[in-house]
Amino acid sequence: MSENKPKKIALVHDFLVSYGGAERVFEVLAEMYPEAPIYTLLYDQERMGEHFRGRDIRVSWLGKLPRFIQKRYRWFLPFFPVATESLDLRQFDLVISSSGAWSKGIITRLHTTHIAYLHSPMRYAWDYHEAYLREIGALGRWSICTRMLMSYLRLWDSQASARPDILVANSQFTLARIQKYYRREAEVVYPPVTLYKKTIQPLATLRQAQDDDEKRHHFLVVSRLTRSKKIEAVVQAFKKLSLPLVVVGAGPEQERLQKMAGSQTRFTGFVTDDELVELYRGARALILPSEEDFGMVAVEALSFGTPVIALEYGGIREIVTAGITGEFFHVAAPEIIAEGVRRFLQKEGTYDEAAMEATVARFSKENFQVSVRIAVERYLVG
Repeated sequence: MSENKPKKIALVHDFLVSYGGAERVFEVLAEMYPEAPIYTLLYDQERMGEHFRGRDIRVSWLGKLPRFIQKRYRWFLPFFPVATESLDLRQFDLVISSSGAWSKGIITRLHTTHIAYLHSPMRYAWDYHEAYLREIGALGRWSICTRMLMSYLRLWDSQASARPDILVANSQFTLARIQKYYRREAEVVYPPVTLYKKTIQPLATLRQAQDDDEKRHHFLVVSRLTRSKKIEAVVQAFKKLSLPLVVVGAGPEQERLQKMAGSQTRFTGFVTDDELVELYRGARALILPSEEDFGMVAVEALSFGTPVIALEYGGIREIVTAGITGEFFHVAAPEIIAEGVRRFLQKEGTYDEAAMEATVARFSKENFQVSVRIAVERYLVG
């Protein structure tokens, strides 16, 4: 192929059905390649709103299913590998996939370079599979069937991990998991932490507009409300502490959590970016009780000078420094979280905002895009 001939580039993302951390990262990636078509297993234009509007989005055969079935897409877990492999990417010279589970498994032709940005190896197939089965209630009479399904997914995921030419991890923690489960090397490119769609600017820039004299009055949780996120332990801890807690997010656990919460705990459901900014600005600390491969909300909090109290496991150790930008606890149990909050209260007002700003600067949009371009230029030959 002539070096002067423009390269045909495509982007792939698992699902475009809700706008979360992975979608924020993919949006920055898509901005780098505005002409590249976007392939995905499912696309919900209503829920994605203005995000990716106007882009050439090509959806797998799952997108032909009736809409009411698409909204229950998790029922089709066994078919996701087939849908992934059905995406036709033969015409492209470079494919960049953004994967938390599926997109790395696309099939490309011999001379196509595939760079896979991994948010995580498939969690529910590997180190989280027992907890996942308990969470979905699959350890009863159908236990043998669900375990067979998990074995099939592990086999497929292992084979799929060998397909990309280059693996890129979103943290050192994810890198270690890639080496453990896939037996492959990868490089780390930290994700860009962004908040405003209109500007896609680093939160460190937004931090400059904050009024340092604002009164901070509540503690904050920003999370999907599922059992794996361990929000129940936080709710119970703050009920005992009798401190104000705001829980941002929605999910299947919301109603149950609201019933057990104390009078000073407030649930907001989903909020706009502007509302989330105000909640960060008014927070005394962010509570992060679950193991995260990176921990994007922690960087968002630090960008507003808000310390983080987190479970000391996972990618959070690459973000928070105990006693300087936050505190750690070692078990997501109410009494242990409460002890972490008490340690924070003893030091409140002494955490280093300059260290917070330096931390946030490492995760800028500019750093991410430069690193991606270096990876592309290094491996895209001929």
